This record gives sequence, C-alpha cells and structure tokens, in this order.
Amino acid sequence: MTELAGWDHIYSGKVRDLYTSAAHPDRVLMVASDRVSAFDHVLEPAIPGKGAILTALSHWWFAELDSVPNHLAPRSEWSAIPPEVADRAMLVVRLEMFPIECVVRGYLVGSGWIEYQQSQSVCGVPLPAGLGEGDRLPQAIFTPAWKAPLGQHDENITLERVAELVGLENANALKDLSIAIFERASAIAEARGVILADTKFEYGSSAAGEITLADEVLTPDSSRYWDAAVYDSGDRTASFDKQIVRNWLKANWNPSTQTGAESVPPVLPDEIVEQTAARYRELADRLTA
Repeated sequence: MTELAGWDHIYSGKVRDLYTSAAHPDRVLMVASDRVSAFDHVLEPAIPGKGAILTALSHWWFAELDSVPNHLAPRSEWSAIPPEVADRAMLVVRLEMFPIECVVRGYLVGSGWIEYQQSQSVCGVPLPAGLGEGDRLPQAIFTPAWKAPLGQHDENITLERVAELVGLENANALKDLSIAIFERASAIAEARGVILADTKFEYGSSAAGEITLADEVLTPDSSRYWDAAVYDSGDRTASFDKQIVRNWLKANWNPSTQTGAESVPPVLPDEIVEQTAARYRELADRLTA
C-alpha cells in the first residue's frame, strides 16, 4: 500500500487499494498494485508491471464500450491523480455498489464445467447434454455470484436470488447489460485472434440511479482469455492470466494439507514471475495493437 499525499487509504483488497480525499469528496482513487493472489492468498513476489497493465486495459475497454455508462471521473479531473501512481490508478465516481458479481460465460470451463458434470446446468441455467470441457456454449449465459463479506468465499447464485437482493428490475437489467457487453467484447477480442471465455462485471448505481459499469473491466484478472489458434489446436488450458502461478502452486504446495508455517505459500520462482508477466503483456499487446 502506497502512502499518497492528500489521499487517505480506506481499503485494500488482494490487488487494489482505495483512497479518498477531502478535496474530492465525491471521488475515489482506485490504485491497482502488482500483487498476485491464488487460492485466497496474496503471493510473493509481485508481478512487475501488472497494475499498470490492468489499469491500461480497463481504460481501453471503457473507451471501446463508450455506449455503456462507467465510473471514470471526467478526464478534466485526472490531474488529481498523484504522479507516483498515475500509470496504475483510476479516479472514479462514488457509486452505490450492487453486492453482485455479474459473471458471464461463453465457454464451459472452470467451476462451470465442474457443476455441469454434476447437474447439466450452471447456476441454475440448464445446458444441452454432451458438452465437453472448454466447449463453446450455444449462447452466453449469466451466472452471477453474491459478493461475500471480506474473509468469506463468494457464492454462486441464481437469477432469482439476484432479484431478491437487488430487485427484479435491476436483476434483469444487470443480466441483459452483462450479456450485451460480453458479446460486444467477444467480437472485439475474436477479431484480434483472442477468445474471451468468461468474465465478471461489477456495477453500481449512480446518484441519478443509473446502472454504471465499475471496478476493473475485462482484464486478465477478471476474465479468462485464450489464444484462438492454440484453442483450435486442442489446448484449452493456456489462458492469458495467472494460470501459470496456479499450476506451479498446485505442483509445489497443497494448502489443504499444510499447517503452521507451511500454510504460507512458497515464494514464486523468478521464471514463474517472468512467464506470468509476459502473458499479461502479450494479452495487452494483442488486444490494443
């Protein structure tokens, strides 16, 4: 966490630090760090340049999705961002956040694949029989999650449960907007030889009551991207994210069997750090070139 003159630190997540300022009462400074997490642990060392890449990609996607209201403060106010974090910070408008992660899946992978094998559905959404791991779905599906309090695991929920939490009108609006953004982003990525397999969006309500896209958007921390050529060759595991870190941890550390000092994840080797950084850079270059 960086000390910033004129800004008060109010919260740190696994990756982002949030600040407020008396001089900017209706704004929040969101700073993306280079921290990397896996299996509910923040790992050492950080991934160099990761925070700047996440921020640049969010800015790029907000611009590509300019018809969707987002939380960025007007550009005329960006001079308030402290220079030492300018490349990895966003000045954003305060919102009343919905307690929902709006997950959209275009492919059957991850926890969705696990659930499908048990029930032939994902988050209450029935799917056709005979699908395999990594298969493209007939159409993108909305599989939301409830944002649990800090220290607890998020919980996959149905659309009906979303309606109980935020109201039926908001639930339907969040679903429709999330799928529309996903389909637009998928087309943009596919034109660059990249597959957007799934992603999560977060939204808040503005002072005027408008649903507003917030937080990071379509970054490799919030989304699963694949190289289309590699996918077509049959490899459905090489994603543009921290999967390299997860794979190394799985092979070298089992959190479920560790106690005491061994419950702390091992330090990542230099080659794993560099390979992960390279994947983040490659995705950013592929999308924004």
